Amino acid sequence: MNELPKRKQIRLTDYDYSQNGYYFITVCTHNRQNLFGEIVGATLCGRPNNPDKMVEKWLLELETKFCGVKICEYVIMPNHLHFIISKTGDHAGSPLRDVVGWFKTMTTNEYIVNVKNNRFLPFDKKIWQRNYYEHIIRDENDYIEKAQYILNNPLKWELEHRDE
Repeated sequence: MNELPKRKQIRLTDYDYSQNGYYFITVCTHNRQNLFGEIVGATLCGRPNNPDKMVEKWLLELETKFCGVKICEYVIMPNHLHFIISKTGDHAGSPLRDVVGWFKTMTTNEYIVNVKNNRFLPFDKKIWQRNYYEHIIRDENDYIEKAQYILNNPLKWELEHRDE
């Protein structure tokens, strides 16, 4: 029997992802489907009925759903989003995987409803990739670097996709 390939471990083994701190997160659509719009003039122009606004709504709702969570910076792109999340408080909060998992569940559920009502583009099996990328922000310079990356991402996208 053939063994399945082992998935690369992308989390720090002994790190407590429920502790206070700043985290840079990237969540990508399944198969890099451009579901949320297109970049024009370094700005996301949403698709009809604004699936990007739905994603933004649930992203900002994380602050209400999870105690001590704040979305500091973010950008929604055609097939992914980047954000910096701050976790603060006197006690350990929800692990980061639970926060991102809830976001993916809520956006998937609403996206499916909108596809069934012919408001959003159909998707290929899933909305989101199975995992997400995370980077623990270690200091102020690291934060500034990640915030600049978020701010410049639409322009970078436009330059990279100019001839498509």
